[in-house]
Amino acid sequence: MAIFSAQFTREIRQILRLCLPIFAANLSQTLMTFVDTTMAGTVSPTDLAAVAVATSIWLPVILLIQGLIMALSPITAHFYGANDKASIPNACWQAGYIGAASVVLLVALSPLAKVIIDGMVDDPKLAALTLGYLEGIIWSAPAFVVFQVLRNMSEGMDYTRPIMVIGLIGLMLNVPANYVFIYGKFGVPALGGAGCGWATSLVTWCMMIAMMIYVKHHKHYQQISLWQNIPGIHWRQVKSLLRLGVPISLSLFFEVSLFAAVALLISPLGAGHVAGHQVAINFSSMVFMVPLSIGMAITIRVGLNLGAKNEHAALYSVKCGIGFGLFIAIFTAVLTVLLRTQIANIYTDDSYVIELAASLLLLAALYQFPDTVQAIGAGALRGMKDSKAIFVITLFSYWGVGLPIGYLLGLTDIFTPAMGAKGFWIGFISGLSTAAVLFGIRLLQHRGSLVTPLPKHGG
Repeated sequence: MAIFSAQFTREIRQILRLCLPIFAANLSQTLMTFVDTTMAGTVSPTDLAAVAVATSIWLPVILLIQGLIMALSPITAHFYGANDKASIPNACWQAGYIGAASVVLLVALSPLAKVIIDGMVDDPKLAALTLGYLEGIIWSAPAFVVFQVLRNMSEGMDYTRPIMVIGLIGLMLNVPANYVFIYGKFGVPALGGAGCGWATSLVTWCMMIAMMIYVKHHKHYQQISLWQNIPGIHWRQVKSLLRLGVPISLSLFFEVSLFAAVALLISPLGAGHVAGHQVAINFSSMVFMVPLSIGMAITIRVGLNLGAKNEHAALYSVKCGIGFGLFIAIFTAVLTVLLRTQIANIYTDDSYVIELAASLLLLAALYQFPDTVQAIGAGALRGMKDSKAIFVITLFSYWGVGLPIGYLLGLTDIFTPAMGAKGFWIGFISGLSTAAVLFGIRLLQHRGSLVTPLPKHGG
């Protein structure tokens, strides 16, 4: 691959055209968590810790639902690339039905949150704030599902601009909403860190409404008849979506639940320790938006090319994406190392939290390289509809390698004196590196056999 060839330049432009709006949308979503964390931190370290623990419980659960819906993006891209636009509306509605059923199940299981919190958190105030956050954010689930269906449909149709616009609107709304619910304004009681959950619900409903209006009236979506004929449940299409979506969902769950499990495991070490870990995790999550967005763009590029039966172009997109992602990772890693103390200062003025977070950010800089490869590799495999491989690799890498190493180094004296959060971050690096290698091997296995059969219309 000639680095500055015309073909390479064209492909990078296509990737940037897709990934820049996706990045803006993903960053906006992550910045909402950043705003929650910093605004809750101005109340007390306990409120900050409550947001951290509540997020560690909520994210794995909601990502299970998001993963199911993410199957819609590559399926839509295959249809769009094959010029089979008539199949897109039915796939969207079936994804919506899957999401609706998932929300019903989530609500039914929500009482388990109190059991989990009571079992993991000793501080009564921390437990109450954590539960209050979850009681608020659960109301966002229906709106989240509708927004994600429309988002993945739009991405699969090679159009990512609306998710950027609406994501930025949501971010702007999040600050005043947090202000109202955290500090108690306009007749709303002051909820502290728990108010962030209620604010998130309000913002999510606003984003859903905005996305519905955009899709209904923008000319790009007039190619399909999404609202004119509402189909019933088509079980063949549901099975097709679940066959691709369940492994994606589980892989997201096992990836994020690794971080959630670590947050819960270190919670007995104290609110300061949890807060320092949360600062490093939150910043690293924002940096991760770069390779994640490139990976999502690669999913679209691969899906469109395979739908058009252009296997060579699909493989070339993957190569360009990984190379471009690693090039950017050099800069983000260097900046993380050089500005680690200043970054920690943004979140808190507590000296202990700043010192711990700065030391963890050194390790976070290292894992940005394997994290880039695994994120883009997973995106490529989604575009190839090879979600089972993503699931197996993620489960083994994060829970079979990352968590055991992190636990042994962080909480036991078997190899070294217990390292606390630092030991778990070494585990993160180990798990991500394992995933990067295995994704690379799997992509090499796809050379020469990239095309997978398209599901027939309605099936």
